[in-house]
Amino acid sequence: MRTPLRLLHAITGFVGLVIILRFLGHTAYAELYGDAASILAVKSWIVWRLPVLIVALAVAGATGFALAGPSPRGLAARKLARMRVIAVNGILVLVPAAIFLFWKAEAGEFDATFAALQTIEFIAGGVNIVLIGMSFRDGLRLTGRLRRCPDAPARRS
Repeated sequence: MRTPLRLLHAITGFVGLVIILRFLGHTAYAELYGDAASILAVKSWIVWRLPVLIVALAVAGATGFALAGPSPRGLAARKLARMRVIAVNGILVLVPAAIFLFWKAEAGEFDATFAALQTIEFIAGGVNIVLIGMSFRDGLRLTGRLRRCPDAPARRS
């Protein structure tokens, strides 16, 4: 049975993943095909949606901690370890980068610093997408909605 807490965890995790995918997708499109005005529009769009992403991931993390219980093991422990990395990556790299890149775009400064930080943002965002995806997979396994392939070797937790 799906409890309200599990449902909230799944929904907020999914919302967070979709927002990150949209951020990276729009950024890549603007960088590859857009001009300075379109890059600025995307950077502004991202900055104004950051609070929604932060709330979604914070709720996903908090509900994940609550669902894991006092001494998580196995898949739950791995999900929590990933969530810590996702949070640190977001707080220390992605949010400051998004704000700084918006400021640079607003000033029309598409220089080497902008390009370097944009590259770092792509890498950090990609890492978070992979980690959130792995957590989704493990969440589906924890609930029995996804089973390990019978031919796959067993992993130690």
